[in-house]
Amino acid sequence: MTVELLVLLIVIVTALAFDFTNGFHDTANAMATSIATGALRPRVAVALSAVLNLVGAFLSVAVAATVAKGIVRLDAVGGQDLIVIVFAGLVGGILWNLLTWLFGLPSSSSHALFGGLIGATLAALGWSGVIWASGSDGVITKIILPAVLAPVVAALVSAIGTWLVYRITRGADEGKVTEGFRWGQIGSASLVSLAHGTNDAQKTMGVIFLALVAHGTLTKDDDLPLWVMAACAVAIAAGTYLGGWRIIRTLGKGLVEIDSPQGLAAESASAAIILTSAHFGLPLSTTQTATGAILGTGLGKGAEVRWAVMGRMVVAWLLTLPLAAVAGAICWAIAHVIGGLAGVLVVFGILIGLSTLMYLRSRRDPVHTGNVNDWPGDGTDPPTAAPPATSADKNRSAQV
Repeated sequence: MTVELLVLLIVIVTALAFDFTNGFHDTANAMATSIATGALRPRVAVALSAVLNLVGAFLSVAVAATVAKGIVRLDAVGGQDLIVIVFAGLVGGILWNLLTWLFGLPSSSSHALFGGLIGATLAALGWSGVIWASGSDGVITKIILPAVLAPVVAALVSAIGTWLVYRITRGADEGKVTEGFRWGQIGSASLVSLAHGTNDAQKTMGVIFLALVAHGTLTKDDDLPLWVMAACAVAIAAGTYLGGWRIIRTLGKGLVEIDSPQGLAAESASAAIILTSAHFGLPLSTTQTATGAILGTGLGKGAEVRWAVMGRMVVAWLLTLPLAAVAGAICWAIAHVIGGLAGVLVVFGILIGLSTLMYLRSRRDPVHTGNVNDWPGDGTDPPTAAPPATSADKNRSAQV
């Protein structure tokens, strides 16, 4: 095995590791509201989301094409240099994903990846190495503008949908309304999971495509190999099934107290926007879209919004691109200074070491299926026993 091939394999493994973290980091986008309202049990929710992420990954490659050909100027770098840039960007993205997961912050995995790639490219090639704006392509058009617009549009659509839902159902039996909308949430949450697969899994496909082009295995005009699609689909599905319980708790309980009608409105708005962006090849932040939709449900109902939690989320959003870029640039610099396979192995070792430290730190305050619906400081203690199920709950659980 040549050194070049070994480096390529390390990059592919790192890319799939990022895809895995993307899965458990973003499970909350689809399933947080369904878990919070009791429409789905936690383990059933993440299993359903994993399967649909797997299916969604095969439905479109438009976003993958944007990542592979719309961020780095492929004609400005190639070979081992491009592989190291891709590797450093991936490490930066993974570290930011794990850090925000540790703090339970639903930041954008997409922007973490793009930030890492941009930072590594800037460190290696300078300002001209990144495609900032080129017609309908480039960082500004494909990443920055959707990042600004997506949560605002999602909040507006979700707020209107929530207001209409409560307007239409006023006077109806509350129990029947809750039960009906819980069933509806299963469908809408499933659609968000499917949409997530069509958007987020594509980004890692694009990164692996970049590495294969750099190695010379493919040219930039080749089609995306099926094995790349399958590997990325399995990785993001596995991460989704693991369940990012810390972030699920923040989105489901930390921002707004959600009822079933709100959950259906939020999930429907998120799915519509994510699927539209995937159709046009926009690598949208599903996290920001889902968060905006959940915020909109609170505004539409006139419910209390925990603005302090929202403020922390916005700070994380603003820091994601620049700090992931810094991490990517530092990783590239370490790999470049040491050089060759040794440099890549050192950075890979740093990734493993820091990831292990963050995981061990998370064990001090574990979040799991038993306490995912208990928001700290809300005056509720984790239940010692499950409450008695209603007949409707029993029927729904049996069918789900």
